[in-house]
Order: sequence, then structure tokens, then C-alpha cells
Amino acid sequence: MPKIRVLVVDDAVVVRSRISKILSSDPELEVVGVAANGRIALAKISQVNPDVIILDIEMPEMDGLQTLSAIRKMYPRLPVIMYSTSTRSGAIATLEALSLGASDYATKPSNLGNVEATTQHIREELIPKIKVFGGFFPPRAITPPVIFPVRSDIQQVEVVAIGVSTGGPNALTVVLREFPADLSVPILIVQHMPPMFTKLLAEQLSSKCQIPVNEAVSGQILEPGHAWIAPGDFHLIVQRDKTVVRLATHQASKENSCRPSVDVLLRSVAQVYGAGAIAVILTGMGQDGLHGCKCIREAGGQVLAQDKATSVVWGMPSFVVNAGLANQILPLNQIADEIMHRIRFNQLPLSGL
Repeated sequence: MPKIRVLVVDDAVVVRSRISKILSSDPELEVVGVAANGRIALAKISQVNPDVIILDIEMPEMDGLQTLSAIRKMYPRLPVIMYSTSTRSGAIATLEALSLGASDYATKPSNLGNVEATTQHIREELIPKIKVFGGFFPPRAITPPVIFPVRSDIQQVEVVAIGVSTGGPNALTVVLREFPADLSVPILIVQHMPPMFTKLLAEQLSSKCQIPVNEAVSGQILEPGHAWIAPGDFHLIVQRDKTVVRLATHQASKENSCRPSVDVLLRSVAQVYGAGAIAVILTGMGQDGLHGCKCIREAGGQVLAQDKATSVVWGMPSFVVNAGLANQILPLNQIADEIMHRIRFNQLPLSGL
């Protein structure tokens, strides 16, 4: 299989050098060029023909957002991974980049002087994304389908729990903006993002939607018509407290290399809400959510999965679908309507059983 050709764009010499060295050490990757700013990068694309571009946000002459806009006009399908700092300004710019068409993002290591930590960070955070968007998909085992009996006593929907990763901010916007202000159930969301990013994402979504969207806070009572996003680096769960259900966050070990983890949330939702839960798995890398969806189905709840055609990366939904856990597989623009249908009628359409 040919190597994935990577163009690295960053104004810092040390960053370009370090990234190039680490990426080149991977047998599936080849750094075919580097650029110190957007103008140089645009000129190099036609010369080196990259499969993936790693693009810094803060650069002189032509910054990352300007460069991204130009790339999208000239090369609409060329994968671009933004490489941003873990700061408020970096998070704001990253979310804007995703709305402008960036394929994904990765955060820069906090201490480039620590060679070992930097290498590990890039190998864990950046290289898997390059391989996904560059077309390298390592083989994976298919989980044997789980057969659930058809239920005739479908319970009233009490909560919707959404799991999403790569492509999530735009996907969440499409789904959440369709919910009415008088939505009768709460919504819980796990989006794989670092601290600060999740708070800004919640603010961004809330400004676009009819329902309020907030970063989750421990102790908060769940209310209908409100959405909560798990905070970066914290798992989110629900706990029953007498007559109410409260949110709780904790920092137990990562699951599926993730914190927050979709599986952690869905397990608690299955335990607290049982058959009254709908789990929704949207676009994303990896298999986080697979075990949690099995818990939801075993408790009598329902599972919806985004289809391959509308997913940025059909990873998380594919594991759920291949395991036979999805009641229905839908394009992104039909998911909100299907959720509302199931909330209003409290029963599965015959085709969805």
C-alpha cells in the first residue's frame, strides 16, 4: 500500500521539524513537504500532491483559517487537519475551522521540549487521524450481531443520549437545531474534545438552537428541553436521587482511550432509564459507544446510528451497526425527526424493529 503523503504547515521551525521527524518514523506516512505559512502551502499543494494537510492556525501573512478557506475553494475534498493550541483562542479558532470545512483537528503538545511526551502525543492524537483521512484503515474484527427479541411494551422515551467524535460539532448542530423549545426530554451528549473546547462548543450550539445547551456540571438536575455536554477530560453519568435524576462527572480511567467516554455515559443511562432511553451514535473514529449501546438494548431501550454516506468517519456508528445493535440507520438530516417521532409515539415503526 502506498504511503500517505503529508504536507506540514506551521510557522515555527521547531514544530515543523519535530512533527516531520515523528510522522516520517511511521512506515505508513511520508512527509512530502513543509510550509511556514498559508501562501507557501497553497503554492506547494500542486507541487507535492499531499493526501492530508496538517495546518497550523496562528501564522503570519496568511493564517490557518484564511488558508483553509482557500484550500476548500481549490481542493474541496482534500483532508485538512487543524493543529491548534489548547488555549481559549485556539479552541475558538478550531471550532470556526471545523465550521469552514476542516476535516478534523488535533491539539499541540503542551511542552515541545519534552521529546518523549511530544512523540507520544503526536502518535496518539495526530497519526491515527492522518491514517483515517489518508485512507489507511487497519483491519478490525466484526463483532457478532446481537439478536434482541421484538418488544410489544415500548416504554415512553425519557432521555436521549448522543455519542459523537470526529465531525461532531457540525453533526450536533444539524441534529440539535431541529429540536423544538418545548422538547419533552433532556439530552445528554458525549463529544470527544479536550477541556475548554467542550464549554465553547456548548455556547456555540446554544446560540444556534431553540433548546439551551450547557457544559455539564455535577449535581445538576436533568430537565426536559435542555442539553448537556460532557466536559473535556471528565466522564459524564446520571444518578437517580429519590424523585429526580442528577448529572455527575468524574475522572476515572479512560475507556476506549477516551475521557469523556460514550460507553460510560450509556451504561449509566441504561441503568437509570432502562427502556426509556434512546441512544444515538453519530460520526466518529473508533468504537466508543459499542458496549454502551449493548447495555441500552439489553435494558429495552432504542439505538439510532448515523449512516456511512453522511458520516465524516463511519467508525463509531459502524461498530454499532455491524453488531446488530441499531434499531435504525439514518442520514444525519433525518435523525432529529426520527427522535421526535419516537418521543411522540412511544413505539417503534415496524421497519425499525
